[in-house]
Amino acid sequence: MYIPEFNREEDRATILAFMRANPFAILVSNVEGVPFATHLPLLIDEKGDQIVVQGHMAKANAHWKSMKESEESLIIFHGPHAYISPSLYENRESVPTWNYAAVHVYGEPTLFTDEESLRATLHRMIDTFESSYMTQWSELSEEYQSRMMKHIVGFNIKVKRLEGKFKLSQNRTKGEQAQVIQSLNQSQDSNISGVAQLMQQAGLGH
Repeated sequence: MYIPEFNREEDRATILAFMRANPFAILVSNVEGVPFATHLPLLIDEKGDQIVVQGHMAKANAHWKSMKESEESLIIFHGPHAYISPSLYENRESVPTWNYAAVHVYGEPTLFTDEESLRATLHRMIDTFESSYMTQWSELSEEYQSRMMKHIVGFNIKVKRLEGKFKLSQNRTKGEQAQVIQSLNQSQDSNISGVAQLMQQAGLGH
């Protein structure tokens, strides 16, 4: 990913927090030499210094068949984004741009299909995304649960490297940053106001 130095985010805690706040990501692997993408929710684990991304996909999705332990996959975590008007800048010789944040994760996958591991992954996902559903899930028959798990493939991806790009007007003056934040905060669209929040969290505009 192209990252100008003033947009580069290297703080591990900030990057992990962003990934967890935006868990619906894009997994990209090469399928017969052609990039193939799947959109799916993911879990992020820290085991000492090792970061592991975990998830599952439909067995009918041919993507998993091409995921090899010896080949890296790319995961794209993407967050809020917003158009930035040049009218918000002090210098009239300015052009429009787009502010956004994204994290690219690279690592080699390990696949699993055994019911015990799949069940543990599903329980973690339920606990993360809708813990109240666990009661309903637990009341479903063992036969139904097992049948559902036969239709999915789980995976762990050990992260080899992270790239964080937070393009948040860092190259503009503090006054311009404040103008951008004020303008974006007025929007009812959470995608747009979310950029203002990221800018504020980064201490920009003052």
